[in-house]
Amino acid sequence: MHTLLRRTGTALAVAAALVVGTTTGVPAAAADPTGGAAGQDWTATTDGPDRYPGVAVDQDVPIRMSDGVVLRASVFRPADASGAAIDAALPTIVNITPYTRLVPVLADGAEQDPILGQALDQLGAADLSGTPFDGVTELTGGLGGGLLRTFGVNRDLVQNGYVQVVVDVRGTGYSQGVWDVLGEREQQDSVEVFDWARTQPWSNGEFGMAGVSYSAINSLHAADKRPEGLKAIFPVEPSEDLAREIVATGGAFGAGFMPAWLVAVNALKFAPIDSLLRGDVDPQWLADRLADPAVMFPQMFDAVLGGDGEAANDGAFYDVRAADIERIQVPTFVTGGWHDIFGRGEPRIFDRLQLPAGRKQLLMGNGYHLNPGLGQGDPGNPPRLDVLERAWFDKWIKGIDNGIDGYGPATLYQQGGDWITASQFPRAGAEYRRLYLDGAPSGSAPHALTDGSLTTSAPTAASTLSVTPGLRAACSRDTAQGTAGFGAILGSACTQDARFAEAEALTFTTAPVTEATEISGSIAAHLRTTTDGADGFWAVTVTDVAPDGRSTVLTNGALLSSRSALDEQQSEKDSSGAYTVPVADLHADTKRAVTPGAPLVLDIGLNGTEARIAPGHRLRIDIAAASFPRYLPMLPDLQASGLKPQRLLIDPDDPSFVNIPVVGTAGW
Repeated sequence: MHTLLRRTGTALAVAAALVVGTTTGVPAAAADPTGGAAGQDWTATTDGPDRYPGVAVDQDVPIRMSDGVVLRASVFRPADASGAAIDAALPTIVNITPYTRLVPVLADGAEQDPILGQALDQLGAADLSGTPFDGVTELTGGLGGGLLRTFGVNRDLVQNGYVQVVVDVRGTGYSQGVWDVLGEREQQDSVEVFDWARTQPWSNGEFGMAGVSYSAINSLHAADKRPEGLKAIFPVEPSEDLAREIVATGGAFGAGFMPAWLVAVNALKFAPIDSLLRGDVDPQWLADRLADPAVMFPQMFDAVLGGDGEAANDGAFYDVRAADIERIQVPTFVTGGWHDIFGRGEPRIFDRLQLPAGRKQLLMGNGYHLNPGLGQGDPGNPPRLDVLERAWFDKWIKGIDNGIDGYGPATLYQQGGDWITASQFPRAGAEYRRLYLDGAPSGSAPHALTDGSLTTSAPTAASTLSVTPGLRAACSRDTAQGTAGFGAILGSACTQDARFAEAEALTFTTAPVTEATEISGSIAAHLRTTTDGADGFWAVTVTDVAPDGRSTVLTNGALLSSRSALDEQQSEKDSSGAYTVPVADLHADTKRAVTPGAPLVLDIGLNGTEARIAPGHRLRIDIAAASFPRYLPMLPDLQASGLKPQRLLIDPDDPSFVNIPVVGTAGW
């Protein structure tokens, strides 16, 4: 059903793209990632004089939910020169966060402080390329792209006629209750926050939702409930499928992200310790914290140890936490990154939205989860996130005819190239081409465990190639992605060049391409395998190999051998019957026994990507038996594998191959 609905949504977008921008009185923004003249106007509007000189803040505003739990919010209103809040009913932007309101307030304070603000600007602009600290540049690039304003308090919005309400999720920050982690009660809270805000004298009953990551997911949940007055949302880095994106990718635990994230949120929910020190603590708040001080830790340990608890496998737990994207009716601007932990889902959200182009937008950059907005605002690049957010809300909430509906609708960073604009993703005209794995040396990877070839015809000789689990992938783009970007601190030698990790991988590389080759969409690997143990783990990456040998990861995917069953309802195939988007079935009852030594065919889905392989470059597929800490098989699966050798079978009669979506001519 999702596949059919996604195709319907794409058809709506393509049809609308033919007419978008022709009915507005502003310069057309379509087909230009910068937004053209309209984009310049959006930036000028955001950076220009504010309508109101100040911001008035009401802290710890109570919002009582229908079950009696009291949430706490900060309400930011435009103020006059004396600091008094403007007495007017205004549209309201809602941000619901689990990271405690202190964090966005601190981010706002740092940005407003003359010294700290200047330091952040300098840090965001610093270029440490060519030094041992070049990973810092990769991480901080989002600071100049509007990250801080979209994460928390956007003073530009407030000082130009919006109210912003930042609410602590129940069980976090100053709010009472036990953290429900995107569950049904928490989703109901979002609707009730709107009900409350609608009755406030500063609200005109029209709303938008904004926020990054968790808050972005909250905005999708709220939008699918269709609350009265919600006009638009601007989710930055939302998730479509928590199980497949971060918790159990390919059936393996997301060890690089989940433990640290749960520790952070559970620690931050105790952050309002200042109330205890002042002696005015809310007894119910304290009782709720002590009732469950480590939310989700039992479920995490159960999953890792191979239990059968609610979060151990796909099913009702994750179904409840997945937004019903097809129900969303309000204009939705999705932003993400190819190497974000949610990079698989962000384009899928855009594709599933049943909205015409202009009312739905996708912007995919080249960053990680920690640095959305990377490079935005630089010459030739898309406008900053805060600029796009302001233009989006001005259009769909205030009705200002600013041309943002003519932007995109798919604004994509083309890895190996530059920013491009498309009517959809994957781009129109993308056709799947097979490249076969061949044991014959390519001559391009003497450093690798195996230097094989990628060819347009099936191999003529049979061979068996062995690979064993190792730890070299700790220095890789997989690690940077799986740790939400923190791993980028290791530097470009790890994140921009896969050769260190490839020493433990089977590699298969094309000849240098004779002309530029463009890839757009999801990639599928069809592998004929065996394992010496009763399970195995397969990590697959696709890289762009430069003439100097540098191997830059474009996308990745992974799968346990015991998770070979596919969700046929979500998976997609080409006209030959080969999978183009294989989606692993992660329910408990679909896990399969693996017989050591018996051939097993695996279809592994890799995240969608947009890339350009330049003339003289090569395309490479890396196949490894581990990629820690990005993936860690659950303990019983790890024990079943015994960390024993795994084998890829090169068989002319049943060849292994990758299915690559190519736009135009393939240069291999």
